[in-house]
Amino acid sequence: MVIDVQLILILLFALILLACDINFANCGGNLHMLESITTQDIIAGDVFFEVLDPEELEYTYRLRPAKDFGAPFNASFRFPRIALVPAVPFDACSSSGIRNGDDLMGNVALVERGDCSFLSKTINVERHGALAVIITESSASEGGEDEYYIEMVHDNTGRESNIPAGFLIGINGRIIVQTLKKLRRNYAIINIPVNLTFTPPHEINHPPWLGW
Repeated sequence: MVIDVQLILILLFALILLACDINFANCGGNLHMLESITTQDIIAGDVFFEVLDPEELEYTYRLRPAKDFGAPFNASFRFPRIALVPAVPFDACSSSGIRNGDDLMGNVALVERGDCSFLSKTINVERHGALAVIITESSASEGGEDEYYIEMVHDNTGRESNIPAGFLIGINGRIIVQTLKKLRRNYAIINIPVNLTFTPPHEINHPPWLGW
């Protein structure tokens, strides 16, 4: 299922305004009620990570965790500095075909969507020792869908994975990959997960290309 994040924010804002009268009397005569909304109110269930290096990518990014497979991004999964490594080949649809398995070991794999199931990709990088996988679009989708989140579901094959998996919107994944290629780097350094529970949404360091 594809979800328009900006539409959700607009609808949430509208609902808050409806809870107040036209003069904001029900909000104490001001907009303090709006300021009380937390990040968790808006993005409950999603996960954040931040790029620490290279500096061109030093922003906070949002992931949609896999719906019904893999391990959760919980307190037992916490890495303040870990490499985010694009798999080679990028689709990671063949465990035996992955050529940079040594680089994936002990790190987070970055993989493109398509050609096989989300679960297959997760299992394949897990076999090479990846501690988690981030799946994204590799090129601009038709209809501008590279700014939408996709629900990653189990493929009903009876298999299972033991590492966390999350979906990164295409525009973010594409810029990360393009920037690494431009800088001739094989990985980025990230902090995952980032606890933004009490951070107001407007203070989150979103990538500027999202237009938030």
